[in-house]
Amino acid sequence: MLSDVVDVLACPHCHRACSTTRSGLRCEEGHHFDVARQGYVSLLTGRHSGHGGDTAGMVADRADFLTAGHYAPIRDLVATAAGSAVEPGRDGTCVVEVGAGTGYYLAGVLDRLAGSRGVAVDVSRYAARRAARCHPRAGAVVADAWAGLPVRDHAVDLVLDVFAPRNPAEMRRVLAADGVLLVVTPEDHHLAELVGPLGLVGVDSRKQERMDDQLGAHFRLVEREQVEFGLALGHADVRRLVGMGPSAHHVQEVEVSSWLAGRPEVVAVTGAVALSVYHPR
Repeated sequence: MLSDVVDVLACPHCHRACSTTRSGLRCEEGHHFDVARQGYVSLLTGRHSGHGGDTAGMVADRADFLTAGHYAPIRDLVATAAGSAVEPGRDGTCVVEVGAGTGYYLAGVLDRLAGSRGVAVDVSRYAARRAARCHPRAGAVVADAWAGLPVRDHAVDLVLDVFAPRNPAEMRRVLAADGVLLVVTPEDHHLAELVGPLGLVGVDSRKQERMDDQLGAHFRLVEREQVEFGLALGHADVRRLVGMGPSAHHVQEVEVSSWLAGRPEVVAVTGAVALSVYHPR
């Protein structure tokens, strides 16, 4: 719930600390933010990029796909890394997931870290509605990471970024000196059986190198682990997978249906990701 994490939130206008009121949040300078009936709070300002994030349909597809357990290996990978990164039994640990979507990965980490609490940050209000219910110790915030994270300086022990854009300066600002950044990115052969035939957004073979360069001014790479796993996807699963990601903006449903018409009921697909562990400089 938001009340569990309000102490780490910061006003997006003046960056002062926030506290709860009967109807929402208020900062020390008097800026007020209403909490939506679904339990999330919007801390967007006029400075945001204007990108509304995932649509209701994309979020619904993602929720159904993730709930079916297809990306459970990724969730387990992140949770295990979080358990290694944070001191066992440390109460009050705060985890922020940037581009959290439905909060699926954040919830897995909170399950692993007893006594921890988490903030799901996403620019999509549809995602925030889902994330607000992802875990009893999680709060959901609508914010644009490119404009700045509404989180106090050095207030966070762990930042998660799973298939999401990265703002290195902001991630470094909110992390404690001994904090950890966990980033999950797709490998170049992730979903290869679908990328070519369906024209999905592919992965640059130099992605890891470019990411290290992007983060290098603020973070140093400590460890990187590659994981490959198999996916057995029904036709509905394939449609959801296409519909939940960036390819949803340019791949038409008729194209997916036409390709699936000549395929068996269960399609074998390869999942391949890398988890990178960074420490602040």
